[in-house]
Amino acid sequence: MKIKYHLFEVFGIELEYMLVNTSDLKVAPIVDALLTKKNGTLTSDIENGDIAWSNELVGHVIELKTNGPTASLENLSNSFHKNIIEINTLLKSLHAQLLPTAAHPLMNPLKDTQLWKHDNNDIYELYNRIFNCKGHGWSNVQSTHINLPFFDDKEFEKLHAAIRILLPLIPGLCASSPILDGRATGFKDTRLEYYKNNQKKIPELTGSVIPERVFSKVDYYASIFEPIKKAIQPFDSHHILDHHFLNSRGAIARFDRNAIEIRLVDIQECPKADIAICSLIIEVLRLLVDKKLATLQSQRKWLKQDLFEILNAVIKDAETFKVSNVEYLELFGIQETMSIQNIWKHLYELTKPSINKSYQEALEIILIEGTLATRILRAVDSDYSEKNIQKVYSELAICLQENRLFVP
Repeated sequence: MKIKYHLFEVFGIELEYMLVNTSDLKVAPIVDALLTKKNGTLTSDIENGDIAWSNELVGHVIELKTNGPTASLENLSNSFHKNIIEINTLLKSLHAQLLPTAAHPLMNPLKDTQLWKHDNNDIYELYNRIFNCKGHGWSNVQSTHINLPFFDDKEFEKLHAAIRILLPLIPGLCASSPILDGRATGFKDTRLEYYKNNQKKIPELTGSVIPERVFSKVDYYASIFEPIKKAIQPFDSHHILDHHFLNSRGAIARFDRNAIEIRLVDIQECPKADIAICSLIIEVLRLLVDKKLATLQSQRKWLKQDLFEILNAVIKDAETFKVSNVEYLELFGIQETMSIQNIWKHLYELTKPSINKSYQEALEIILIEGTLATRILRAVDSDYSEKNIQKVYSELAICLQENRLFVP
């Protein structure tokens, strides 16, 4: 029987990393070799104490996640970091290493993509047949997922309402994908720009990224899952795709485990930055759920298209975008037009006492120096030669190994 948890009682965090060759940072589709090296035989999942490792859709991405729900984020950055050191040690003899950030700046997905060839590959093959996964939006998108529990419909309503209104601000804290195909894309969060359009062939899957205004399990099934099931039917002749798996909104309800999974967080340069960002997002959601910032009624009423309009601008400009929708700003206790950077500074001040000291330090770097996307662009300094991009991203790989933030 599954254990049900109350709001904020436990957390689940997932971090995705790319494997690259140490010499030239080219994509290395050898997750199977890494898992075999660790386990002795090939497996797709490894429990390594409080952190678990698993494969993803493509052969060059590994996911590290809390091994089941965890009650505290306190030491999580260190736990993830220990596993990163172990993985990099195992990869050494394979002349490879982990690379952080949400998108590889030089990857050619048409040439470099290899789907996971082992168990569950029937699902991946089907996805590939429907959507053609040899594109940046499938094979070059590493993210951080935050899983938060709810006990019943009442808790689901509060949590879903709070998450929906916070989603548009998230890329302004954590965008980390400004370069693709060796050039600046014009989007600080290129991962999400692709995420938005990835499944246009079956629009019911992603919707408008911002989930619909649904606040009970029954309504969620009627408004989101049933249209998904209906839309996928002509493509899924063997009935192997699950509606939970197919739902690709920016936050998805997992009624199979009574949790909501937030998917809009770009992965950072090190776990300290990732868990710091998760801590801040969680503490702001706690304030919203406890109605410390806005009533439940005022949170519930926001239409997905109005929230998407803000999100869309933040995907492009991240922390520099100025929000002028006063009614939206009032949800966070703000009365005037304000940049996303200053909105997060305001929210950080409100939640700071609840955030661990080492995470406070990381957040202060992000809030002062800008998102990782901004810091990457500053480091590249308009020199988009392969050599210079490799130099900057090699430094980011060192930050991951040392669990420190990147400040150019």
